[in-house]
Amino acid sequence: MPLAKKTDKKLTYADYITWPDDERWELIDGEAYNMMPAPSVRHQKIANNLNILLSTHPKKRTECFVGIAPTDVVFSDPDVVQPDVFVVCDEDKITEANIQGAPDLIIEVISPNTALKDKREKKALYERYGVREYIILDPTDQYVERFVLEEGSVYGKVEIFGPKEILNLVSLEGIEIPLWEVFEVEGPE
Repeated sequence: MPLAKKTDKKLTYADYITWPDDERWELIDGEAYNMMPAPSVRHQKIANNLNILLSTHPKKRTECFVGIAPTDVVFSDPDVVQPDVFVVCDEDKITEANIQGAPDLIIEVISPNTALKDKREKKALYERYGVREYIILDPTDQYVERFVLEEGSVYGKVEIFGPKEILNLVSLEGIEIPLWEVFEVEGPE
């Protein structure tokens, strides 16, 4: 994932909003990460499947907002990201322009360009700002990694799920995601 030109100055949200609309960037600790090229069709299908499953789930709480990229999530002035899929249940964090603060759940669908950043920089960022549940999906190898905050501040041990398992969401009690529907594979017998 290419970085913007290195400068001594940490970039901020004020810098970020001046950049061209046809480019996608994220800021982590004041450093710009270019999100080009666009995700693959497989990546987008999986993100869309998650969005549909979360948005239409019968146990979805009405006050929760399910969002998808490219929606800005502003943690702080030097920390602005566009998660693939996220859920915010605190209406005060939802503005017309963006999300202000930590979502309850963030899901990233990794690609070769983003895997390292998603597993290292973004995981540390989400943990630091208190994202209760962070899920990483690998569309190629078809598995899920989940991190859940323990004692409100540190992610516990990673949990791994396969494509024929059900993912019970910790942050959205009562919501189960059949992963075979996400990965579009045959379900368990």
